Amino acid sequence: MDRRNFLTLSLAATGMAAVAPDGFSRVTTGLNFPAIPVGGHVWVYAKNQPGFDVTPVLDQIFADMKYAGLDGVELMEHPLRKPEAVKTIAELIKRHDIPLIGISYGADMWDTSKHGEIIKDVNRLMENLSKLKARTFGTSVGHPEGRMKTAQELDAQAALLQKLMTIGTNNGVVLNLHNHTYEVENNMADLQGTLQRIPEIKLGPDLNWLLRANVDPIDFLKRYASNIVFLHLRDQLKNGKWPESVGEGDTDFVKIGETLKNIGFRGDAIIELAHEDGFNPTRPIRDSLKLSREYLRKTMGI
Repeated sequence: MDRRNFLTLSLAATGMAAVAPDGFSRVTTGLNFPAIPVGGHVWVYAKNQPGFDVTPVLDQIFADMKYAGLDGVELMEHPLRKPEAVKTIAELIKRHDIPLIGISYGADMWDTSKHGEIIKDVNRLMENLSKLKARTFGTSVGHPEGRMKTAQELDAQAALLQKLMTIGTNNGVVLNLHNHTYEVENNMADLQGTLQRIPEIKLGPDLNWLLRANVDPIDFLKRYASNIVFLHLRDQLKNGKWPESVGEGDTDFVKIGETLKNIGFRGDAIIELAHEDGFNPTRPIRDSLKLSREYLRKTMGI
């Protein structure tokens, strides 16, 4: 019997899985979180769209995430750049009765030659997010190819981030630092460089990218608890690859849930499915999102 069938049968029979070797039950309830919105990120759709622009499949995305029982949608920035974006997305929010939580974004913030362009871009995006009553803006900061950033580049990055934080505040949108691997590799040199310059900046860690950069997600949550306002959640198998949905890998979501409760996390938690290159899904994305949502409810109590 494979792991997927075992989980399905076990949940149906008892509502509780066996205690794992690390001492944490893989499936439990009763953490009694206050309401923490659990949304979905669009990467699993964007990967197969030209230029990662999900505009052509926005209706499907909102319908799928509503079907899956999610509390909101996190888009990538591309649709919000279009003049017709606000009207289109507002109609989808109303039609499917599911809000836009925010967007993820990325730019080379260390490169001063791009600062004017980035500020103009973010102003437009933040204004559109405000019109749609969205509240979060998760950003990656970019990295130079094949080397670490200089102190001057980290200074430039921090100066720009402070300007973008102000733009967010003016629009009722909270900027958070969303990491991939490069920000947290090399003893988290890039992220530490930003935090040393802006200690109060909000964080929106992707716990799986932390793991892939050899950073313990639990230690990270505890260490930066006061900064963390947002999370990306994704599962991983013991062989390091991504499964089809959350709950079909080996990530200990019970331990993550207990840690979030202990640190008093009150932000948004976002499921971001990702599949390895060449992977052929066995089910529609909407069903993987639904399975993922149900698994987090049972394991993390959110």
